[in-house]
Amino acid sequence: MEIPALFLFIILVNISCVVSELTLKFVIITEIHENDVPQQVGLAIKQAEETKQGLVISDDIIQLDRENEEESYRQLCSSVSQGISLIIDLSWSPWEMAEELSSSAGVPIVRSLLGSQQFIGGFDGYLETRNATDAAIILESEIDVDRTLYELLGRSHVRVWVHAGLTRDSAKALKGMRPEPNFYIIIGSGAFVTSTYKRAVKEKLVKRRYRWNLIVTDYENIDVSNIILPTVVMQADVPECCKLLGLSEGCSCVMTLEKKQYIVNNLIYYVAETLSKLDTDKIVSVNCESPSGEMNVTKERFNQMIEEDLVDNGTLFFWDLERSGLFLRSRFIMSTFTPETGLQKVGTWSADEKYKLLPGVVLEPLRDFFRIGTSPAVPWTLPKYDPDSGEQMFSEDGEPLYEGYCIDLIDKIAEEMGFDYEIITPKSGTFGRRLPNGSWDGIVGDLMTGETDIAVAALTMTAEREEVVDFVAPYFEQTGILIVIRKPIRKTSLFKFMTVLRTEVWLSIVAALLLTGFMIWLLEKYSPYSARNNPDAYPYPCREFTLKESFWFALTSFTPQGGGEAPKALSGRTLVAAYWLFVVLMLATFTANLAAFLTVERMQTPVSSLEQLARQSRINYTVVESSTIHQYFINMKFAEDTLYRVWKEITLNATSDQAQYRVWDYPIREQYGHILLAINASGPVPDARTGFEQVNEHAEADFAFIHDSAEIKYEITRNCNLTEVGEVFAEQPYAIAVQQGSRLQEDLSRTLLDLQKERFLEQLASKYWNESARQACPDADESEGITLESLGGVFIATLFGLGLAMITLGWEVFYYKRKQKNKVQAIDATIEKTEAFVKPKKVPKKIADSVAKLRKRNKKGGNIIKNVTIGDHFKPADKGVSYISVYPRGGFRP
Repeated sequence: MEIPALFLFIILVNISCVVSELTLKFVIITEIHENDVPQQVGLAIKQAEETKQGLVISDDIIQLDRENEEESYRQLCSSVSQGISLIIDLSWSPWEMAEELSSSAGVPIVRSLLGSQQFIGGFDGYLETRNATDAAIILESEIDVDRTLYELLGRSHVRVWVHAGLTRDSAKALKGMRPEPNFYIIIGSGAFVTSTYKRAVKEKLVKRRYRWNLIVTDYENIDVSNIILPTVVMQADVPECCKLLGLSEGCSCVMTLEKKQYIVNNLIYYVAETLSKLDTDKIVSVNCESPSGEMNVTKERFNQMIEEDLVDNGTLFFWDLERSGLFLRSRFIMSTFTPETGLQKVGTWSADEKYKLLPGVVLEPLRDFFRIGTSPAVPWTLPKYDPDSGEQMFSEDGEPLYEGYCIDLIDKIAEEMGFDYEIITPKSGTFGRRLPNGSWDGIVGDLMTGETDIAVAALTMTAEREEVVDFVAPYFEQTGILIVIRKPIRKTSLFKFMTVLRTEVWLSIVAALLLTGFMIWLLEKYSPYSARNNPDAYPYPCREFTLKESFWFALTSFTPQGGGEAPKALSGRTLVAAYWLFVVLMLATFTANLAAFLTVERMQTPVSSLEQLARQSRINYTVVESSTIHQYFINMKFAEDTLYRVWKEITLNATSDQAQYRVWDYPIREQYGHILLAINASGPVPDARTGFEQVNEHAEADFAFIHDSAEIKYEITRNCNLTEVGEVFAEQPYAIAVQQGSRLQEDLSRTLLDLQKERFLEQLASKYWNESARQACPDADESEGITLESLGGVFIATLFGLGLAMITLGWEVFYYKRKQKNKVQAIDATIEKTEAFVKPKKVPKKIADSVAKLRKRNKKGGNIIKNVTIGDHFKPADKGVSYISVYPRGGFRP
């Protein structure tokens, strides 16, 4: 009896083991590119079976091929037809065919994420609060790139550029991306994030505050010593690591396997544990062709049990009913790092919550960043030079620095609107023109291709450009085309006043003066009624008109003082009256012509308008080749030719009555054709600098340069030799341009209107077109009066007269002394001759004493010059008095 009882006991034990064994079948859906997931699932199932006694899990791996989903679905149907407990979808995005099967057959389905998708989803909330439009995401591998794209597809409003790793080529591509991303995100392990950020710094990609974001998907601490600008750092909470490892909170997180493996391990075990608690059939065969909801009850109870079990926020997973997802309840910690303050926590939230900051935390507002296009032009955009060395200045990135009107305007607009910017110059072209293939170059082309966001330059508003870009309100109302020419170098002469009258006129005046003087002397000598010939008629002293006195009278009649006393005879007075009339007319003519001559000389310019320039042939002129001014004359020439052709067709059309158009001459003046021919003959210059240099080299003012009026006026304020000719023509405004449909158009227009109200634009114009600087020119005051150079000869003539008068005075003194000496010698000789034949009379004692005293005084005085009275005059006795002859009044005189 003992042996049958023993056999019975063994049979009962085996039956109880079979009854207590739990058998499950999972269908695992993975992406065909993730070759490591099947192995990880196998390890997770093995660990679950070892952990839970009596658990037996069989699995089928369906590798989803997105390009051939029908084949993948056939494999899925083949698997579920052999029995199924649960579908675990580990693909990158929900597979619609599997979800339809789960809905129709009632098969429980669980989705989960194994990569960095949760971090991307959590950080997307932060990007939305920052109004991000573009983001560049750098991940560790191509698989991560695919996961990220599938996660963001349809769920994020941010345009993304995703790349695996950062190399020199990808950094170059990132630099050239247009529009430039608002944010840069590095996602991966701590080591990958650190090395990639270092590479970004080396490639000079890190330029702006809080634009680089570092997301660490593992539980390592990031090295912040290499961060150079304020940055956002996002990490997972370390206690999550302990839960994945099955350790108590506060453990030291040391993962021997990948994080993904631990997620799969916990996921497999949890769903198996949940299924074991159900009292329904664990494995059910499903027919894909005719599903009938075989497992609806199982699915409903499974979902309900998971939802009730995961209500607590402390669980490892959370249930997303909408997505049928069992996701890791990751807790994100967001911090900001600045080199000054270090790492500071600003926010924390779980994967099942929305992004939120800590109470009382306010993030620093981000400044927009725009690439602003401009093109070198004077004085709008000028290369900046070092004031000490004179060399052109460059930025840290090797880009040239600029200054000028547009740069100052950009600075002010950026200050008012609160954005950062980078100056971009076009790689080809200047301001923009349409190419034969329909594309554009220059600033306009950069706007069209997205290379720049805004264009601030000397850009004119044209209908052709408005077809491809949008303009805002003009910032410089009117500019156009102007002519510049060198000021004629006037030939300065101190005797310029003499050139008012020609040489023959001056000779005629001298001849008239001499003839008049001679005739006055002649009439005074032979007229019986003159003062000389009729002294009784004039009892008072009268002027004696000798030949010398007559010439003096004729000469002094030209002065305002007049000639003095006129002749007394009627004939002489008639001659003087006629001469005075001649003098008045000549003086008036000379004065009027001198004033007109000096005034016209200061105001004289070779030409005064474009029409005069076109009609003359002495002055050559040119423009900058292929510039807007050059194109203007080409277009005007084309318009003239078109108008003439149309008029000719109308007038010569014999089939219609167009008699009113038939005239002898073409009614429209043709000048632009001649101007264009003259420009081509002179040869267009390559740039404006060359044009101004050629104008400055032609000192005879025989070369003109036709160019932009603003640049010409600026150059005139800096070059005293240049002057503008005529009025500005072909006026057009300068305006800021943006991309078509850009949201910046309205903001820029409003900002410009505010700047106009503040008179900022006027102040900016006065800074670069400073008329007061021209006052420093040597001839800046010519319009205020006549210069000394023009009338210097008058002063020289006066000084010459003074010098001649002093010479004449010396000659007069010399002549008079010599005459007196000769006279005394003649008297002495006469006395000696008389004494030889006549007995001398005894000189009275009184006279002899006087002579003796005089001689004695002369010896004592030495060289002292004294005056002695001789007759009625005082005479200088500089050589002494040898003797004095004294004769009685009425007595003997030899």
